[in-house]
Amino acid sequence: MADTSSGFRINTNVAALNAYNALSNISQQMGTYQLALATGKRINSASDDPAGYTISTKLTARSRGLSQALNNVGDAQSVLSTAEGGLQNISDILVSMKEKVTQATNGSLGNDELQAIVTQVGDLGKEIDSIIGQTKFNGQQLLSAAYTNKTFQIGADSADTLTFSLSATIDSADLGLNSLTTANIGSATTLASIDSAISTISSQLQTVGSLEDRLNFTQNNLQVQITNMSAAASRISDADMAQEQMNLTKMNILQQTATAQLTQANSAPNIVLSLFR
Repeated sequence: MADTSSGFRINTNVAALNAYNALSNISQQMGTYQLALATGKRINSASDDPAGYTISTKLTARSRGLSQALNNVGDAQSVLSTAEGGLQNISDILVSMKEKVTQATNGSLGNDELQAIVTQVGDLGKEIDSIIGQTKFNGQQLLSAAYTNKTFQIGADSADTLTFSLSATIDSADLGLNSLTTANIGSATTLASIDSAISTISSQLQTVGSLEDRLNFTQNNLQVQITNMSAAASRISDADMAQEQMNLTKMNILQQTATAQLTQANSAPNIVLSLFR
């Protein structure tokens, strides 16, 4: 600050200039505190805190990436849940088919009774085909050979991915139901075919369940990470409202005193007129 000891110069009012500069600085700081109170952010531009701005931006970007990854996990869970529902229905149908085929291996049944079982088992096979065709997610069939090598980003980093495929299920043709007659309905071949299908579906359900269990842990981990990232970014970039209000109150007082000093400094040269009286 310039020396103001010489009070009898009128061309350059140093005291007034010093008071003006102080008032300008105070007004600038007040603007910063007022913006912080209006936005709730301590850092509203890179100039407020360059290092803090860089760190908080990275933390915010990671937090938002984790949030989208959490949504991706939810979508993957929905896909698997949809597939699981279809597989469970197919499994139930296969169990019913095994029951009917076992029933057909009964010497007391006549041809009409066997034909009724053939018809019922055939209808159950058609229902399996229907389930395979209708089990879809976003228009994609899940229980056919089409849903393979699907990748989900389940984290903020490029390596945090999950890729899986849903195997094709057993349809009526695989079970040999198209050639089912009263003569072979109770054969060991038909029963073995159904048992094999039950085993295949159970294996697929196990795979789907294992993936769902893994995604549950991933979901919990992402939620914890998002909370921690948000808290870290908040500590750096968010304003302490009480502190900012206290700072603004102090600046208000300084603004008033600086204004008063500027007024006094502007009137000081008038003393020189007394020398000419």
